[in-house]
Amino acid sequence: MYTLHIGNKNYSSWSLRPWVLMRALGIPFEERLHVFGAGFKAKETGRSPSGKVPCLHDGGRIVWDSLAIAEYLAERHPGVWPADADARAWARSAAAEMHSGFSTLRNNCGMNCGIRVSLHDHPAALGVDIARLAELWGDGIARFGGPFLAGDKFTAVDAFFCPVAFRVQTYGLELPPVAAAYAKHLLGVAAMKQWYQEGLAESWRDEPHEAQTAALGRITQDLRTGTP
Repeated sequence: MYTLHIGNKNYSSWSLRPWVLMRALGIPFEERLHVFGAGFKAKETGRSPSGKVPCLHDGGRIVWDSLAIAEYLAERHPGVWPADADARAWARSAAAEMHSGFSTLRNNCGMNCGIRVSLHDHPAALGVDIARLAELWGDGIARFGGPFLAGDKFTAVDAFFCPVAFRVQTYGLELPPVAAAYAKHLLGVAAMKQWYQEGLAESWRDEPHEAQTAALGRITQDLRTGTP
């Protein structure tokens, strides 16, 4: 069985991608959660060559980076990418764009599932990222009919945008109707609901993540049920 090494569910957007993909597709795996902070020693213990999460172990084989994990799984399991060639090409392109782009969205709206935040500032570059996001999501829904980005089934491209759905919820980001409906649909996926509830129950608080959020906005709600 696979072993997937991940970080805190409240914060780790990169870990969410392969986790939710494997859960949604019914690919069995054992989860190993590593708490961010001084005790995080993924590299020293040999779990991840980069020292980062996510990292997938398949027997003696180690695969790190969320995109590499998705492609590794696609070689072994149906449904990771769409079966249709046009949809598959589009989905891979959109996932790669998310993987390498949207830096202002990442930096100004870090993933913190259990809180709600009113941003102090809304820089123009963030508006550009949100507009591109809405354009991309609208294009996928229009091309392939929805409700997911590349058709009627959840695939890797949706997994790559799942962290964005949490960001939309946390920061109350305004989107046009089609994009807003897609974000809401992702939040309703059973695997996303499981991740969210388990994130809320975590007792750990990572000070760098918390400090970054406090610097960028005012916390209006803290829904986390775990006791620090």
